[in-house]
Amino acid sequence: MTTRILPAAGDPDAARSLTTLLSQLPDAEPAPPVPDSTALLDTLARLAGESVGELPEVVVVHERIGPVPALDLIRETVLRFPAVGVVLVSADAGPQLFQAAMDAGARGLVALPLNYEELSARVQGAAQWAAGVRRHLGAGPEALGPGGTVVSVTGAKGGVGTTVTAVQLALAARASGRSTALVDMDLQSGDIASYLDVQFRRSVVDLAQINDISPRVLQDAVCDHATGLGLLLAPADGERGEEVTDRAARQIVSSLRTRYEVVVIDCGTQMNGANAAAIEMSDTALMVTTPDVVAVRAAKRLVRLWDRLQIRKAEETLTLVNRHTRATEIQPPLVERITGTRVARTAVPAGFKELQPSVDAGRLQDLDHRSSVKQALWALAAELGLAGDAAGTGGRPGLGGAARGRALEKYGDRGALSLRRRRGGTKGGGGRGGDSGQVAVEFLGMVPLLAVVLILCWQCALLGYTYSLAGHAADQGARTATAAESAGACETAAVEDLPGAWRSGASVSCAREGGLWKADVGLRVPVLFPGAVDFPVTVNGGAGAAEEGKP
Repeated sequence: MTTRILPAAGDPDAARSLTTLLSQLPDAEPAPPVPDSTALLDTLARLAGESVGELPEVVVVHERIGPVPALDLIRETVLRFPAVGVVLVSADAGPQLFQAAMDAGARGLVALPLNYEELSARVQGAAQWAAGVRRHLGAGPEALGPGGTVVSVTGAKGGVGTTVTAVQLALAARASGRSTALVDMDLQSGDIASYLDVQFRRSVVDLAQINDISPRVLQDAVCDHATGLGLLLAPADGERGEEVTDRAARQIVSSLRTRYEVVVIDCGTQMNGANAAAIEMSDTALMVTTPDVVAVRAAKRLVRLWDRLQIRKAEETLTLVNRHTRATEIQPPLVERITGTRVARTAVPAGFKELQPSVDAGRLQDLDHRSSVKQALWALAAELGLAGDAAGTGGRPGLGGAARGRALEKYGDRGALSLRRRRGGTKGGGGRGGDSGQVAVEFLGMVPLLAVVLILCWQCALLGYTYSLAGHAADQGARTATAAESAGACETAAVEDLPGAWRSGASVSCAREGGLWKADVGLRVPVLFPGAVDFPVTVNGGAGAAEEGKP
């Protein structure tokens, strides 16, 4: 039987020597080494996503691995991939390290410098153990997978809507029927308890000093909310947040991942070791910003900070534009270019009035389903794969079943399509259109009024034009009469320049009075289209001219 081995070493020389020796083991098939902890976990998650059978039997972790310490990496690997045997390679092979490695879940410890017999024995032992676990769990392959999905939500700066986003994502995931945990990792100023009207005694700090978090211990610390969410809250006393180290955060997130299908973590806006570890471990790192210069600059600084600290690369970060409107100069494509991140297709519209009653009451779970903010955030949950049709999207992200029914009833299918675009649920970036659907619906309602106004304006223009034609015709007839001294010539000249639609109904009278030739012209005013129908109203124009050669 071939044993597939995945070596993990941060030092190139160590990786080369480890791979060389592993390739000499009988029936061993070493894969190319991975350089850091992130690459190792990503590789295992990708293989598990394709098929559990694609996972290697043995993972060999060199002590020169980073940025996650080797023991923490082993613990997380074992929790997420329990059917993979892990072997630690270290220069210190003393009893204390051996005990710590066994507590972390390692199946063996190999001392440096590497010895062929010792490495072979430890790898074979780990491979046999992995094969036994896989046979035992063969009826339940889901137990071998990477565990639940972890989404971290971070704000570019304070007040951009981080907590509201995290809460609604968790509610959407729970509404889809998935077991969901909501973690408040904003350790100094977390507000999830206030947003969901929760009284609590235990918090994330109670898990910080526990080396092995069992399911029972985790259950005691998690608060079961009426919505079905499992809440792990920030401490009431902000100064106690310092007790949660990055190691504790990794262990807490790994434990939650094994118990819940979806884990949403509110990381706040301040960076520390705990929330940095949560962001690094998350499957999706969501950064929330608003479309203003200060927030976008803060988002750019935060992305650069993550890159410098090797927490997260910019291209692996997803940015959510909150409080988006079409009128703002900063649109999602510009945010994407400035930050270098991917921007979510869904943009959340500004909805202060919708949110205020629920926020003030401390019951964000009661936010109206018709709320544009809730519709957009639940559409985002569907975009992230946290929620499906059961979350109220009806298979169309961004538009709940009830909302779509009301739209169809009131506006027809075209109106429902416009409303879906407003909620950010149509393909091609409909969410970035902001309130375009609302504008479209309001415009449709105003079309009749606009048509009446345009008709009246056009009719007034025709009336004024008729007055102008009557005056010009009368003046032309009077001047011609003075030269020809003939009433017939006056009448002919008066109608000569009239358009056909006015000429047929024109009435002209010319007469000499006291040395003046006077001409009066009467024209009918057409209705909308000249030549079709005329108003029963006559517009009169008159003019006079003195006879030539007479004073």
